[in-house]
Amino acid sequence: MLRARRLFRALRSCSSAPCPRPRPSARLSVRDALGSLGTSGERVKVQGWIRSVRSQKEVLFLHVNDGSSLESLQVVADSSCDSRELAFGSSVEVQGQLVKSPSKRQNVELKAEEIKVIGSCDSQEFPIKYKERHPLEYLRQYPHLRCRTNILGSILRVRSEATAAIHSFFKDSGFVHIHTPIITSNDCEGAGELFQVEVMEELFKATTMMVLSNCPEDVELCHKFIAPGHKDRLEHMLKNNFLIISYTEAIEILKKASQNFTFTPEWGADLQTEHEKYLVKHCGNIPVFVINYPLALKPFYMRDNEDGPQHTVAAVDLLVPGIGELFGGSLREERHHVLEQRLARSGLTEAYQWYLDLRRFGSVPHGGFGMGFERYLQCILGIDNIKDVVPFPRFTHSCLL
Repeated sequence: MLRARRLFRALRSCSSAPCPRPRPSARLSVRDALGSLGTSGERVKVQGWIRSVRSQKEVLFLHVNDGSSLESLQVVADSSCDSRELAFGSSVEVQGQLVKSPSKRQNVELKAEEIKVIGSCDSQEFPIKYKERHPLEYLRQYPHLRCRTNILGSILRVRSEATAAIHSFFKDSGFVHIHTPIITSNDCEGAGELFQVEVMEELFKATTMMVLSNCPEDVELCHKFIAPGHKDRLEHMLKNNFLIISYTEAIEILKKASQNFTFTPEWGADLQTEHEKYLVKHCGNIPVFVINYPLALKPFYMRDNEDGPQHTVAAVDLLVPGIGELFGGSLREERHHVLEQRLARSGLTEAYQWYLDLRRFGSVPHGGFGMGFERYLQCILGIDNIKDVVPFPRFTHSCLL
């Protein structure tokens, strides 16, 4: 009797247990799928865009990429899976078995069991064409789509790695990352090259009130400025062992040049890009530091060299081949009385009282520099136009997206 009861309970337990279900496919990125080792028919799911389609009599080959890798994953399917929707640019979800590839070009391939089109793409209307090497000027018209190309994908990957490396270096060196204001009332560079922003509509008043908290009650009359470039200003002394010339020497070199410049080089005039590139070539196509610029050319905070009639400041620009200026920096004017007199002459004392306070309360001799990050990418990648190293560039008459 006891055995019968136990048997009954066991049977009831078995009958109420859920039936075993097939394990769902593991979702993998293309990068992880390509990096898989020792595959033995693992069922996986991959999502991405079709980069190429090749249909044979019995087999369909697709190359799918999701942006996680420059290399695409080859998908092998039965020719019956072929359809018009499986076109270059379409987004798909592929489920199947990840197997070792017989081809030497890739380690693995995906043997498709199911291919689902998530978003179809008309390859005729799609501005990026299959197997066509589009010029960068052409791709610039489509900033929202050009990241699907290998060249822009490569540039963005280098940009990401360079950003991470720079942050890592300064973090490991004990620096603290801060975010400086993008919207500001201070034209600190003194060149008047900032974009003026006027709040014109009621819609924006509430969203900008915190930023414009020091403005008059009538927000429409409050002018703020947005800096044209976002450079990391790091208070760090320059250490260098490259060629160094003074601004005065640079002007003398340019005046003796056989090349005709669009802008005539004169002492007291700023160096233009054409001048900077010439100086680098003249000095043997190596990085060149130009020091001691005229005081009148530079922002008020640079340290006065007190060098008589020429009157220069302790400023430095680093010029590199093919680009021109990459870094700009200076010693800062730490002497309160000198800085106060300079601001008073310019009528800026009230606007920059906060800056004077930094000198009144425990100032120290210091310097700083800024690097043009996009110019750095141009330099290491050999890209001619700065618009092609910026994901969404803004320039005259163009503010796409």
